[in-house]
Amino acid sequence: MFINKSEQGLNNVCGKKISDFRKDLGLSQRELADKLQLIGLDVDKNAIQRIECGKRFVTDIELITFAEFFNKTCDELLKTESK
Repeated sequence: MFINKSEQGLNNVCGKKISDFRKDLGLSQRELADKLQLIGLDVDKNAIQRIECGKRFVTDIELITFAEFFNKTCDELLKTESK
C-alpha cells in the first residue's frame, strides 16, 4: 500500500527549505504569505506554518511559485539531505 508521506512522516519534502529560505530573507510567515498573495498565490500565515512543519501538502503550482519567489529551482526546494 502506498502512503503519501516522506520517510520522516511529513506531507511534503520542501517545507524545511521554504522555512530556511524565508528566514534567510528575514521574513515572518505572515509577511511571506502577504508577498505570495501579491504575486497571485492564495495562501495565508496558517498555510505557510503548516507547509513549513510538513503538515500540509504542496501543489505543483505552489512549488513553482515558491521557487520563483525565492529565486530557486524546484529541484532546490525538493532536494533532500542524503543519508
